[in-house]
Amino acid sequence: MHVQMHRFLPLLFFFSWPLIFLRDNHPPVHHASDLHPIVLLPGHTCSQLRAQLTYEYDETSAAPSCGARKGKGWFRLWENYTALQDPALVPCYAEQLRLVFDPVAGDYRNVKGVDTRVVSFGTTSGFGSDDPAQKNHCMRKLVGALKGVGYKEGQNLFGAPYDFRYAPAPLGQDARQFSYFVSSLRVLIERATETNGNKPVILVTHSYGGLTAMNFLNENALWWRERYIKHFIMVSTGAGGIVAPLRNLASGISYCQSSRVDVLSFKNTSRSFASVFSALPSPKVFGNTPLVITQAKNYSAYDIPEFLAAIGFSADEVARYKTRALPVTLNFRAPGVPMTCINGVGVPTVEKLVYRYGSLHSEPEVVYGDGDGAVNMVSIQALDTVIGDDPDQDYYKSVLIPNATHAGILSDAFAVDRVVSEILEASRAIY
Repeated sequence: MHVQMHRFLPLLFFFSWPLIFLRDNHPPVHHASDLHPIVLLPGHTCSQLRAQLTYEYDETSAAPSCGARKGKGWFRLWENYTALQDPALVPCYAEQLRLVFDPVAGDYRNVKGVDTRVVSFGTTSGFGSDDPAQKNHCMRKLVGALKGVGYKEGQNLFGAPYDFRYAPAPLGQDARQFSYFVSSLRVLIERATETNGNKPVILVTHSYGGLTAMNFLNENALWWRERYIKHFIMVSTGAGGIVAPLRNLASGISYCQSSRVDVLSFKNTSRSFASVFSALPSPKVFGNTPLVITQAKNYSAYDIPEFLAAIGFSADEVARYKTRALPVTLNFRAPGVPMTCINGVGVPTVEKLVYRYGSLHSEPEVVYGDGDGAVNMVSIQALDTVIGDDPDQDYYKSVLIPNATHAGILSDAFAVDRVVSEILEASRAIY
């Protein structure tokens, strides 16, 4: 069964969900035994990380004071908003967050002497930030809304935070951290199912969490997906990447700037991440359309290797994009489980970058198009083709919410209500 809501019909469906959601903000409460368990995956940088410094850590690589925590146990590494109000600590956190690519192992790893782990895997308490300005981001509003309709933390509501610095790799290449996450998430989903009367799980993701979940699902056998996944609800994720990161990479601005000093941009910390290339525009979706326009050259999605070289990535880094990140991007495909994609539309979204006079490191003229403020409409519409038209995808539904931004879709009441409505519909559905 395929259900698609196209660009020209969003208002019809926006006003079609249960009237109780329109009359007030208090949807009916359901008994836990009537609900399928939920596992949430948040967006990029929304998972909290802890670290400890071993005696192998070389503090002189950043500043002598960065080794002060050596041998003193675990501390919050990301996002430690409180600590980062002291600019003197930024070099330490930036250095300790960096990844290194080990050519011998063929994989990414932490800086030597830094051990890391995600906070509170299995729960939603590892989402978010201690930054007051970010208190409603990273699924906090959604978690509250789900609890309001009968979900209970640790009983039928679970969280799967992940180390956002890492990314999956193509078959035949090592990605040990992502493989560990796949194993951990598989166990969490199996336990959630078994402790809820063998009800399969509803997987709900936001933004980069959708790409993570898509790769997770396609790494598991079809029989396992059919047994343990009731429905996959992917919020604010397109089928072909987005244009905005091209501007961020060129300017040196990171994806997340909630701290007073942007720790991810310090010494290009975020450029070291395996995930730095994961959201770049896919040639399969964006084709030959110029995305970056300069006096000397126009860059399409096919020209991203040349663009990366032009903004200062090394030959080895560009090679990793071509051989490690791009194959994963091109392999975006239907997961073979019932799926609902929810995206905001009608919000100005970076579509082209025009550098008329300066270098690629200068501020460009931005041409905006449609989307959710981050995900471009072409990437949203590609979901209908890549997933909806796949003959092995039995159920697919696309929901477009007008005026819902990339972050606001999980913080604005009207959008959160719609997401919860779709979750409850998936829980009731019989396929």
